[in-house]
This record gives sequence, structure tokens and C-alpha cells, in this order.
Amino acid sequence: MLPYPPMKATSGTLPVGTDWSYELKWDGMRAIVEITGGVLRLWSSNGKEATVSFPELRALGAAFGHLDVVLDGEIVALDDRGRPDFGRLQQRMHITSPVDAAQRAALVPAALVLFDVLQVGERSTVELPLSDRRALLASLADDLPDGVELASSYTDGETLLVAAQRQGLEGLMAKRVGSRYLPGRRTPDWVKVKLQRRQEMVIGGWADGQGERSGTLGSLLVGYHVPADAPPDERVLRYGGRVGTGFTGAVLADLKARFAALATPACPFTPPPPRDRRGAHWVRPELVAEVAFGNWTDDGVLRHPVYLGLRSDVDPQNVVREPTTDL
Repeated sequence: MLPYPPMKATSGTLPVGTDWSYELKWDGMRAIVEITGGVLRLWSSNGKEATVSFPELRALGAAFGHLDVVLDGEIVALDDRGRPDFGRLQQRMHITSPVDAAQRAALVPAALVLFDVLQVGERSTVELPLSDRRALLASLADDLPDGVELASSYTDGETLLVAAQRQGLEGLMAKRVGSRYLPGRRTPDWVKVKLQRRQEMVIGGWADGQGERSGTLGSLLVGYHVPADAPPDERVLRYGGRVGTGFTGAVLADLKARFAALATPACPFTPPPPRDRRGAHWVRPELVAEVAFGNWTDDGVLRHPVYLGLRSDVDPQNVVREPTTDL
């Protein structure tokens, strides 16, 4: 069982001041790390256990010996330049077979970046200010195994943002140094500052391919829940457009196989798409895709979306439209 649902950030512009600290935004999978009696367990944001998918990270359990802890971090896969690559992580996130996971780990190793501590022994640390939690984490994690590191914290957010942009990274996180950890809550005390426009979208259907893609999937029909400030069970799925680029042949085959098990005659969008229903096949809205995009139209549809991958760590009911900031 997920020991603590992760605290979430709001999207916004860069806050500045001495009461803020800054970290790079890692393009990966959020993970709550539970270590009990030297045994590691990994939990995704939506409460699914992910331990089997990342066998190379189990050495972290032994590094803490008999000290029981709960940590917060991000699992990433790095490209040839050492930058987080969500596309590479796709090859690891959805693996449930120990044999397959071990084989993938040898080909596409994962790394874990730790940035918070939520519990030590029987003592919860969530009421401590962030500055104290960071100091505690640093004191605990002085002999980490290969593939595990602590996130670096900076005091100059403007310089860090420029450096992140030059390196082609996703952005940065600004965190108020006196903030408590609020499990499961989205808070303005943590702000994600994006250098790329990205959005989680719920897949509600797909359309037939044309030309070279004839006979297979042409585009995804995606949406997000509204109103964002309503309880999840009171929201409806609003249509957000078609995503027709960013796929490899293997990804298309995988998605079509998944859709076969989710097929439904009922359109999941409210209201149904006014124009994009021709050649549409509906699926139960249980899969979440991450997409990059240019902007939103006035009627809430994505412009120039590009498929980046599936988010098995995100609950579809929690997908809402995030605020768009100037880049």
C-alpha cells in the first residue's frame, strides 16, 4: 500500500526570492521509495507497485541497512548525453515480468534521483520544513549505490533555468524552503516551471490511419477532465484533440493491442467531438498519454500535439488541463 501519496506542484512562472530553492525538473516517473528491513519497494504516484520493473534499484535497500525510511524521488532513464529521456523510460515503465525487467535493465538502465524524506523509522517528517527535510536526507544518504543520487538544490533559479534551456531539459522545480510536505495535495509552495509545453491526456479513442498507416492506428483521440476544481467523480471528460505524430511502428502495434481490450461502442467524451468522429473507434478512458504541444485553441483543443508515451503512473480521473505559461 502506498505509504504517502506524493505532494504535487502547480504550473507557473519562476518565483524568485530568498525563501525559494530550485532543482532541475526530471523527465521521468515519480516514485515513493519505501525501505523496510533493508527491502526496497517502489510505488508510483497512483499507488501501483513498480518494484519488479526496476531490479537494478534494489541495492538501495541494503544501503540503508536496518533503518526504515520513506523517500520521494524520480526514476529516470538517461540518453547518451546524460539527460533524462522519457521515451527511453517507456521501455522500462510498463514491465511486469521479472525476467523481462532484468533483460531491459541491462539494455536501458534506470537511475533514481532522491529529493525528499517523508518518514524515518516510526517518525513522520512531513511536518518539518523543506530545508530540514533536505538536511536530514543528506545525512541519511551518504553511501548511495550506483544509479542513485540526491537531487542538487540551487539558490539562483534564473541562472538554473537558463542552463536547463541550453541543455534541452524539461524545466525546473521551485520549492519554498519553509514548506511542509502535504501528501496528495497540489500546492503553490512547489512550482514547476516548464521549458516545453507538455500535458497528460486521457485516451478516449483512436482513428484509422491513412496512406502509409492504412490498416493501423492513425491518431489518438484524447481529452481531459472538467471542471478541474470539482471532485474527480463529478468531472466529465472533455475532448482535447487528435494526436497523430510521435509514434514508432512498435508503439503503434502496442497501442492497438491495448485498445482491443478497451474497446467500447460508447463515446467517452462529453460532449462528443463535433468534427473528429469520422473513422473513430472508442475505448474506455483508462490510459493516459503524455504529449508535447504548441498551444491550446480557444475551444480547448491541443495545437500540434506530439505523442511522448504512456503514463501508467497517473490516474486518468486526475487528468485536468494544466495552466499554460509563456515559454
